[in-house]
Amino acid sequence: SLLLGLLCSSAPPTFSYRVHIPPHDQVARVARFVAHQCDWASLATISTHKPVVGQPFSNVFSVSDGPPGSGSGAPYMYLTRMEISVQDLQVKAQASMSMSLAQTRYCRQQGFDPQSPLCAHIILSGSVTEVNGTEAEFARKALFSRHPEMVDWPSDHNWFFAKFNITQVWVLDYFGGVKTVTPEEYFHPADPTRGG
Repeated sequence: SLLLGLLCSSAPPTFSYRVHIPPHDQVARVARFVAHQCDWASLATISTHKPVVGQPFSNVFSVSDGPPGSGSGAPYMYLTRMEISVQDLQVKAQASMSMSLAQTRYCRQQGFDPQSPLCAHIILSGSVTEVNGTEAEFARKALFSRHPEMVDWPSDHNWFFAKFNITQVWVLDYFGGVKTVTPEEYFHPADPTRGG
């Protein structure tokens, strides 16, 4: 039927384009916005694999900081030790993660090139660690709500939940160069409605 055809041809539901990016002078809020809008990230590790041992190695991972509308700010991942970047992390847990609104429709709709400062992106410095218990349960809800096919990934890969532990946040969302945000500012962004 026509209705079925329309339903099947429509884009998958998303929440990324119904909200507006915070003002660029509210840097921590911009960073949190980008982290919550993006469902994948580029993760750079220090390679342990020949012939690029000791060199930066960038790879793509699905991420989630929480179910849609309930972001924690902390990027969670569903990992297996069979994966080459995860093998790097087992030797050196330090890594860098980058997320950009170019991953959403936002920049294209605004006419911003992915490299434009107006196409907001963040770079996180820190390390990746496995999480357990209550935090692993939150990670499961965060990831599976946004990446439902993960539920059916092969169980013999021994998947585990991990978190990117943020030590520094870099934000590029406007002209004038990169801005930095401390983890404290990032996880507790000032609420302009309270004058904070």
